[in-house]
Amino acid sequence: MATASRAKPTASSSSAGIATRLLAWYDSHHRDLPWRVPPADLARGVRPEPYHVWLSEVMLQQTTVEAVKPYFRDFLIKWPTVKALAAASNEDVMRAWAGLGYYSRARNLKACANLVATLPGGFPDSEDGLRALPGIGAYTAAAIAAIAFGRPVAVVDGNVERVTARLFDIRTPLPDAKPEIKERVAGLVPIARPGDFAQAMMDLGATICTPKRPRCMLCPLREDCRAILTGDPELLPLKAPKADKPKRSGIAYVAIRSDGAVLMRTRAEKGLLGGMTEVPTTGWSEGRGGNGGDSHPPLAADWRRAGAITHVFTHFALDLEVRRAEFGRITAPPGHRWVAAAEIAGEALPTVMKKAIEAAIPGATKKLRSAT
Repeated sequence: MATASRAKPTASSSSAGIATRLLAWYDSHHRDLPWRVPPADLARGVRPEPYHVWLSEVMLQQTTVEAVKPYFRDFLIKWPTVKALAAASNEDVMRAWAGLGYYSRARNLKACANLVATLPGGFPDSEDGLRALPGIGAYTAAAIAAIAFGRPVAVVDGNVERVTARLFDIRTPLPDAKPEIKERVAGLVPIARPGDFAQAMMDLGATICTPKRPRCMLCPLREDCRAILTGDPELLPLKAPKADKPKRSGIAYVAIRSDGAVLMRTRAEKGLLGGMTEVPTTGWSEGRGGNGGDSHPPLAADWRRAGAITHVFTHFALDLEVRRAEFGRITAPPGHRWVAAAEIAGEALPTVMKKAIEAAIPGATKKLRSAT
């Protein structure tokens, strides 16, 4: 059973000392990221571009830095400004996003760009103003406010939660510990360089204060860390047990025309994978072994089993039986379209659909595999 957190230390020079030591470490050891303005450039007066900060923060939600880098660069090539992104079609944005996952982010990204492009000053420079924009929650608003606009606010992502829980030996399990962690971080944020402080905390968690085998001997805050003194830092942060994800199942139909084209359709704009491209599927029934509407393939044919795939979404796990059939030059049924083999790479296919196509056409979609 978890014990209560230690008594909070009073605000003192120790908080300023922690920020000073962390920023000194960051000046020498910061990560070189395509959306980041290095400390030396900031010192010369170069300011972060709010569009870049916003775009990177939206992409980084529940996605790794390495996976995001090529997507970020590609987006800036296609749409170098928020107004250019606002002028893009929804379909083009979804295609560019395909593979990053959590596709509601892409829909919100476009909606936010549409609104910001109409604002005389562009992105608002306060947390409250940013929170009013589509798809921007508490964390993202704080990150943009601190990094792009120099607001002294607490920015708390997973890395910062881990660093803070260890630094103050917080024994309350997550997610219940979140309010205390945010309060602790708020007490550390310096008035000067709050954006660098936020990024330094993230970098420390990503490179030194890692989930497994933290490199405590290299940590600039090791003398301040209570977890080192009271126990094994690797045990923190504590987390409440996760409930098992529900399971769903269904059938994916991969129809292949004689010229290699594959039958596809676009999902409804709202809901899971909204606006993305898919091969036809049945409904996804609850539980294992459900037929999910087996009697409704897109075309009458001798559908043969081509394999099975599993994909885990945020709130459930999905098993899809994959069936394949071949056709001559026939017209696509209403709501569907034939996509030429050479054009499949340009479709906004989520990872689960890439898996289904590859199960039916081995090797055909290797170049489409998600970077995540």
